[in-house]
Amino acid sequence: MKIISADERLAERRGAKILIVGPTGVGKTSLLRTLDPARTLFIDIEAGDLSVLDVPVDTIRIDSWSAARDLACRIGGPNPSFPPTACYSEAHYQAIGGPLENLERYSTVFVDSITAVSRLSFRYAEQQPESLTARGAKDVRATYGLHAREMLMWLHQLQHAREKNIVLVGILEKIVDEFNRAELQL
Repeated sequence: MKIISADERLAERRGAKILIVGPTGVGKTSLLRTLDPARTLFIDIEAGDLSVLDVPVDTIRIDSWSAARDLACRIGGPNPSFPPTACYSEAHYQAIGGPLENLERYSTVFVDSITAVSRLSFRYAEQQPESLTARGAKDVRATYGLHAREMLMWLHQLQHAREKNIVLVGILEKIVDEFNRAELQL
C-alpha cells in the first residue's frame, strides 16, 4: 500500500464519467460530433450510428455480453480482488490480450448505449443455470440479481479507467401506467 501525496493526486490525469439520457431521436449519439475524432473511441452497441456515419472516429462494434465484458476489462485493466477464474481478473485480462490496442491514443470512450449493453447482460443472465429453479423453471428474481451484478461489475471496470473520459448514452422510454400517466424511465 502506497500513500499518494496531495501533490501527486492533484497532478494525476482524471477523466469524467458521464451519463447522457433522453428519448430516442433527440441527438444523444450526435454528441459524438462534438468530440475530437482522433482521440475518441466509439463503442457501437446500439447499431444506431446513422447520425454519425460521416464522423471519422475509430469504432468497436459489440454484439454479445462476453465481448462487452472483455472490452471493459481491456479498457479498465484487471481487478486484483477477483480470483483467477473470474471475469475481470488478471488471468482473464491476460487471456483476452491485455490492454486494448492503441488505448493510450484515446482520451474518450463513447458508449452507445448502456441500454443496449444492459439488454445483452440480461439475455446472458437469463441463460445461466442460476436463473433456473431446482425444477428447471425460470427464476426471474435470480435473473435480475445476476443481471444487476453483471452490469455493476461492467460499469465498475469502466469507472476504473481513471484517465479516460467515459461517456455512456442511455435511452429514456415513455411508460404509461394504469392511470394513463406517462413518465420517462431508463
